[in-house]
Amino acid sequence: MSQSDSIYASPLDELIDFRFDERVVDVFPDMIQRSVPGYGTIISTIGVFAAKYAQEDSHCYDLGSSLGAVTLSMRQRIKQKNCDIIAVDNSPAMIERGQKILASDQSSTVPVTMLCADINDVEIENASVVVMNFTLQFIPLEQRLALIKRIYQGLKPGGVLILSEKIAFAEAERQDFQIEIHHDFKRANGYSDLEISQKRTALENVLIPETIATHQQRLSDAGFSFSDVWFQCFNFISLVAVK
Repeated sequence: MSQSDSIYASPLDELIDFRFDERVVDVFPDMIQRSVPGYGTIISTIGVFAAKYAQEDSHCYDLGSSLGAVTLSMRQRIKQKNCDIIAVDNSPAMIERGQKILASDQSSTVPVTMLCADINDVEIENASVVVMNFTLQFIPLEQRLALIKRIYQGLKPGGVLILSEKIAFAEAERQDFQIEIHHDFKRANGYSDLEISQKRTALENVLIPETIATHQQRLSDAGFSFSDVWFQCFNFISLVAVK
């Protein structure tokens, strides 16, 4: 059972960079629902995409799988024969907890492999669906294009990449507006100004957002012929790119 997120509720003497460690794992479902607008819609709709684009005899990848919400959504929707899911996360605590959650899921027989690894070290091959759900934003900027290119090369024709991200805006006024309304969203979900401020500081050097235009240009540079924003709420989006 998920606990309530109170990691940043008290003043901290030292704010270290955000990590997906055991204390985050314990509160992650609560944290993500209260922090990311539309998260449940994104997860369920990724299952719809998987049902449409998964191909027989192929792999579906959940890169940066956390506790496996995307994996479970895809697993419950995929009906194609000989299709499996490879879920990858570099947090041992996330993988350990995710495996327990997966073991209790009786909704499907689609095979799932959960790997504790750096996604930059995982070979993407024979893929029909690849999902990076709020994952690329944690990858160093200079490594992002190479990763997207590897995904493109590993996708089968007609395959898709679903990319969800927190974004930035080129116009200062728009950026300020979107940040403030997101903070209002978090306040409405019970976070205090102290929690919002301390978490923002902890994420400052870890989560680096980019503009929609930058994401779409990178997808084009990697070889994708089509990409579109299918979801946006405040400064959170999800893109789909088709090979």
